[in-house]
Amino acid sequence: MALYPFRAALAATILFVAAGAAQAQSAPPQVGSGAPTLAAPELPAAEPASPLINHTMDRPAAAAGDSAAQAAATGQGESAAQGEAAELSAGATVPEAATLADLMDDPAAALGDAHGRAMGFLADGGPTIWAISALSVVTVALILWKAWRFFLAGAWSRRASKRAVDLWERGQRSAALQLVSGRRGVRSRLTMAAMQARRDLSDTAAREETARVAKRLLAGQGGGLRALELIATVAPLLGLLGTVLGMIAAFQALQEAGNRADPAMLAGGIWEALLTTAAGMAVAIPASAALTWCEAVIDSIRTDMEDLAARIFVASEIAEVGAVQPPRDLAAE
Repeated sequence: MALYPFRAALAATILFVAAGAAQAQSAPPQVGSGAPTLAAPELPAAEPASPLINHTMDRPAAAAGDSAAQAAATGQGESAAQGEAAELSAGATVPEAATLADLMDDPAAALGDAHGRAMGFLADGGPTIWAISALSVVTVALILWKAWRFFLAGAWSRRASKRAVDLWERGQRSAALQLVSGRRGVRSRLTMAAMQARRDLSDTAAREETARVAKRLLAGQGGGLRALELIATVAPLLGLLGTVLGMIAAFQALQEAGNRADPAMLAGGIWEALLTTAAGMAVAIPASAALTWCEAVIDSIRTDMEDLAARIFVASEIAEVGAVQPPRDLAAE
């Protein structure tokens, strides 16, 4: 609707120009005053610039101002944040990793940490791990008890018994008996029993009495070895049993999961099951080593007892033979 006046004015202008050209070629009749006249169309006045255009023209400057303001505000915010971070870092202390020195300074915290780990290990291992833990306690108690028994029995003391046998071989029987009397070592006790038997009994009876005393002393030192042997045998079997039970539980859980089975579930069940095998081997290895050590100590004691008893009886026989058969006079022969 706004373009209709412009179209009308344009059409009137074209007609006016065409009429002027026709009059120039031929003399047209003059139009009277009463003839209608066509007025030139008035063009519309130029409208003032739209405020939207002015706003668009002014936007770069405003945007530049806003950007500068935002940059200034951002810079101030970052400066404030850096200042606060500096204050916090100056006032706060970063905890350091716990070292052996820290644990030694705080035994209660170290014991609490160890207790928590032990309880977690027992909870992950299942009921079988409790039996293996009980066996580990028994193993440690047996090893300490055997070491104390060997110490009290003089398992590593040989000097007194050897000196007494040397005196016996030289014929100083009273001194030899006095040297080993009252001693608690197994070698000294056997030496005294063999000397007394050889002095008071016949040869056959003395040998039987010496063998009886030796067997009794060795049997007393062999106490607890059967228990160590049993633990060394049973602990790995218990660990294997716990592993089998754990694997069964892991595969049952995997079957129940169906299509939603997660390999991590199976892996977790397997490593928890293998804990019992590791625990069983950790108990069986020290038990087996302790058993071998105890048997080696007892074998050493047995060897020394046999040597001491043999020397005592051989020296007595040599003395008796010398007393029955006087030395021959080679000069008279």
